[in-house]
Amino acid sequence: MSQQTSTVTVVLPDGSELEVERGSTVEDVAYEIGPGLGRDTIAGVVDGELVDKMTQLADDCEIEIVTESSDEYLDVLRHTGAHVFAQALQRVYPEAELAIGPSTDDGFYYDITGVDLSEDDFEEIEAEMEAIIEADYELERVERSREDAFEIYGDNPFKQDILETEAADEETVSFYVQDDWQDLCQGPHVESTGEIGAITLLEISASYWRGDEENETLTRVYGSAFKSESDLEDFLNRREEAKERDHRKIGREMDLFSVPDHSPGCAHYHPNGMSIRRELEDFIRGKNDDLGYDEVWTPELNKAELWKPTGHYDAFKEEGEMFAWEQDETEYGLKPMNCANHAHIFDEGQYSYRDLPIRFSEFGTVYRNEQSGELSGLLRVRGLTQDDGHAFIRRDQITEEITATLDVIDEIYDLFGLEIIYKLETKGDNAVGSDEIWEEATQALRDSLESLGLEYDVEQGEAAFYGPKIGLDARDALGREWTIGTVQLDFNIPERLDLSYVGKDNTEHRPVMVHRALLGSFERFMGVIIEHFNGNFPTWLAPEQVRILPVSDDNLGYAKMLKNRELGEFRVEIEDRSWTVGKKIQNAHDDRVPYMLIVGDDEQEAGTVSVRDRFENTREAVDVETFTEHLQSEVADKCVEPDFIEK
Repeated sequence: MSQQTSTVTVVLPDGSELEVERGSTVEDVAYEIGPGLGRDTIAGVVDGELVDKMTQLADDCEIEIVTESSDEYLDVLRHTGAHVFAQALQRVYPEAELAIGPSTDDGFYYDITGVDLSEDDFEEIEAEMEAIIEADYELERVERSREDAFEIYGDNPFKQDILETEAADEETVSFYVQDDWQDLCQGPHVESTGEIGAITLLEISASYWRGDEENETLTRVYGSAFKSESDLEDFLNRREEAKERDHRKIGREMDLFSVPDHSPGCAHYHPNGMSIRRELEDFIRGKNDDLGYDEVWTPELNKAELWKPTGHYDAFKEEGEMFAWEQDETEYGLKPMNCANHAHIFDEGQYSYRDLPIRFSEFGTVYRNEQSGELSGLLRVRGLTQDDGHAFIRRDQITEEITATLDVIDEIYDLFGLEIIYKLETKGDNAVGSDEIWEEATQALRDSLESLGLEYDVEQGEAAFYGPKIGLDARDALGREWTIGTVQLDFNIPERLDLSYVGKDNTEHRPVMVHRALLGSFERFMGVIIEHFNGNFPTWLAPEQVRILPVSDDNLGYAKMLKNRELGEFRVEIEDRSWTVGKKIQNAHDDRVPYMLIVGDDEQEAGTVSVRDRFENTREAVDVETFTEHLQSEVADKCVEPDFIEK
């Protein structure tokens, strides 16, 4: 057995290395780099995990020092905000029992029980929170024995559960103490409550302990914290705009979709919504053609045996995410993914090295047993249709295949005005396959990203169990990030399913499998673009592209001629209700129609139209052929905004 050295190597963000004593803290490393950085240290990121600055380093690791200027600082501040809320809550309601209270992307939440709260109670709790911030209590990290912790939480089943699971192997556990209040917590936190410049409570919802519907129902209180009041005000304004853009609200207004009680987590597409989805399908079908994919279809119902060799069965069953049942002593399931079915199609054929790549695409509907409390319109569903694809390639084709796919993805997201954030997700604890295979696959993805000059973040341990992936997050018009598409490289499923092709040497070789989804799922992508465009879809996507507004009933015949003869290839409606022109215009504007054609006696006599777009720009006496040709060009080019009228 090799003897453990007295030092560890830490790798800094710039790639440089530093030798420090084993057991040194994150703060010690910061002081080694420089005294100023040491004084400014708030926390650290060690191998991708946000930790307290007093965390000791036992092994070689990658490390980043978190200061007030770091992106992670808000996470730390908001975690402290959760503690401020919890302390204030127990001051106002001593009977309240605490579960967990982490930071989130937009703030924090705390799960509680023992008190019946409503948003009417926020004002009193917020006043106490402000007093705690004003008092500027120091947050002190204290190590206590597990026995002492069990005694402190003798009546709290949630904290006891944490002690029995996450802290089961620990001799001591950490508490954070502020004033006369304490909470079991790993941290990190800011130095004192006074560092919080602004804080607010937002809303209340129900949750389940550990996210399991079989466990106790808890009350989840959401809040947010910032460095300053102005930052909080900006956040609240964005939040209000996000409410106005909520895809569920716009979906009702535009009659796009519904998620009825009898189909929880499964969307019904109404004609307007199906029009958008059909356009997206046709668009992606064209991109698949460009990439050389052949479209297939595989059934949603399969024997569970299909997913056992690949590892999906154990992974999804363990998380309770698969819909499965027994019938005639055979277990069946609704497919949670398409890859095993596509691998089966590949295995049915016989291929040589000359035939590869073999590529299959499918608009495949899959099912995931998401918790009821996590379902949200189109963004979190149980039934989803992926624009899925799997390519079976030789190892020497990896870079070319991944690069071509990323090129198309970049083109797609640019078309919608969505900024892509690339994330290289690496091997996690649940990974299958050898370290050598994972290293080769991860390096291949890294090479493809770098060959295109794409910036990317590394997400340590976030890959799927069967291979590393490039995750695609889209940043929308409000700056929010949504996980959508993915490109994954897989050496494991071909091995487990014994897939092969005949190589140049006339012997069998193992293909590499590429999993990719350009949009991700139609459900989530539609939810994202509904909010991104605020329902003002580009003309090529809009359920109704043109609305003709006759000035009077005498102009209805001309309107029908325009619709049927001149504009028959487009989605056109006629507003034939006996309304004033002003009311017709307002209604079309509220319905987010890209173009309105106003036709009265003058237009009818001259064979022209008056064009108005949804931004209230107008152009009169337009030749019908001129407008039609422009509309054809705008739709064909998939322009983001109506651009017939110069602004």
